[in-house]
Amino acid sequence: MGKGKLNKRIAIIGGGPSALFMYKRLVESKRKDLQIDIFERKDYLGAGMPYSTEGANNEHITNVSDNEIPVIFNSIAEWVKTAPKPLLKKFDIDPQKFNEYKVLPRLFFGEYLIAQFELLRSFATKKGIITKVHLNTVVEDVIDHPRKKEVVVKLQEGGWFEFDSLIICTGHNWPKKYEGKIEGYFDSPYPPQKMLLKLNHPVGLMGSSLTAIDAVRTLAKANGKFINAKDGKLSYELNKDSEGFKLIMHSRNGLLPAIRFHLEDPHLGKGETLLKTEIQEHIKANDGFVSLDFLFEQNFKARFIKEDPGFYKKIKDLTLEEFVANMMASREKKEPFELFKQEYIEAEKSIRKKKSVYWKEALAILSFTMNYPAKYLSAEDMERLQKVLMPLISIVIAFVPQSSCRILFALHDAGILEIIEVGDDSEVKPIKKGGANYHYYNSQNKKVVRHFETFVDCVGQPHLSFKDFPFKSLVKKGKISQARLAFKSAEVGQETKQGGNKQVRIVEGKYFLNVPGSTINDYFQVVDKKGNSNDRVYLMAVPYMGGYNPDYSGLDFCEAASTIVTQQILI
Repeated sequence: MGKGKLNKRIAIIGGGPSALFMYKRLVESKRKDLQIDIFERKDYLGAGMPYSTEGANNEHITNVSDNEIPVIFNSIAEWVKTAPKPLLKKFDIDPQKFNEYKVLPRLFFGEYLIAQFELLRSFATKKGIITKVHLNTVVEDVIDHPRKKEVVVKLQEGGWFEFDSLIICTGHNWPKKYEGKIEGYFDSPYPPQKMLLKLNHPVGLMGSSLTAIDAVRTLAKANGKFINAKDGKLSYELNKDSEGFKLIMHSRNGLLPAIRFHLEDPHLGKGETLLKTEIQEHIKANDGFVSLDFLFEQNFKARFIKEDPGFYKKIKDLTLEEFVANMMASREKKEPFELFKQEYIEAEKSIRKKKSVYWKEALAILSFTMNYPAKYLSAEDMERLQKVLMPLISIVIAFVPQSSCRILFALHDAGILEIIEVGDDSEVKPIKKGGANYHYYNSQNKKVVRHFETFVDCVGQPHLSFKDFPFKSLVKKGKISQARLAFKSAEVGQETKQGGNKQVRIVEGKYFLNVPGSTINDYFQVVDKKGNSNDRVYLMAVPYMGGYNPDYSGLDFCEAASTIVTQQILI
């Protein structure tokens, strides 16, 4: 394709929600001299993995509602008025009774996202922006040409295209490690059609997150039926040929995730306590690092001075470690399903009264606002974040929808579902003959080895190494680099390395900790091995940026990241 003098040529690789927000930002900018090419391996744009049949069946639902979703072209409440009638009928949605505070079937939400892409394309055409969509197209490689100030997209089917800028939005990716090689072993529950298994034995699930709940919903559907009683209570009845079927969740802390409640700020993190300028000033005064304790004090504790003075009084003198220990201890003292029931009642009250459970909301905001400064944490603080704070955050911000809770209650009441605490030193060993063995120590500190004929890894989207990066020219030519964080103390770095941490590296006499994915700067530009940012290649691909973005999922993140990228591209 020849170089056009008039238009700025921009490529978006991937066509899911990240790409949708990226496209929205570009077409809504003041610039009209744009040509945008979108490359998508599937035959549609918008839905991505979570909201298509790659990530959902009819039984799967979102954990966000219309009022919590950043506006794309129009809201779901507006769109349902013009949505195709067969679609509305399929998901039993009445436009006249649509409730913007209720969660939705994920496949229906996917149709909304597909429609939003089309509406934006029409808007772009009217504005004079050229959009070229390449469906059923696999990008084989991305080749950067700094001298030409161009980046080339090479296609698997042959042919190539030149661009001025490129944004990688390839979305979720679950590599298959054992699945297909070992019978009964699944590296993830996606696509969920493969979970429609009629079984007559216990199923082992690794994890108790939303991913595990997805697997539970589908497996339960395949092996029995849910019955609604007149009093509104849900019960579960096994099929006669599935009498040995059980679901065993395994969780490091033995806890179920927290339940969806009313959010005071439905778009988490819009009202940040700390401004970026304040963070930058702190970094300058702190030897080039951002302190995790500073973020905890300013972006979490400080919120309660005005919002919940009583809670502030309880926590104001607690360190991060003490706060997490207190919160986890109060949860771990209770039987998991009893705690789940208590939280369900608390969440129902929160929704009914439209009053937030504020400490949970503040923790979700802290998690979201951690994305910008995380790349400036010391290696010591990143280890604290991952080992101390993130286990609590991952439980609290799951926002399990109420209908999923009722399904879990029904399965537990029927004796079908249980959760086991396995600790940090547990290990899953796939077995060549089929299934897997779960190795862990029980509450009496006795070693347990339990075999499962069917085993599903449900820990969620894995962080992938930059070596797994799909576009190999960028890896081979050093255009991208391993994400890493410096140790503030050389002594701690040395101790960590000697303690057997294989992610510790010594570079020019300094100790660094390798973290998952590739190095990016504040503008989501990739950074090469020499530390130089690339103003042509931007990375918004979830699995390959986790080291510098601890809370990188969700539409709010797509919205925030796409804003930053667009401002930089269109300078």
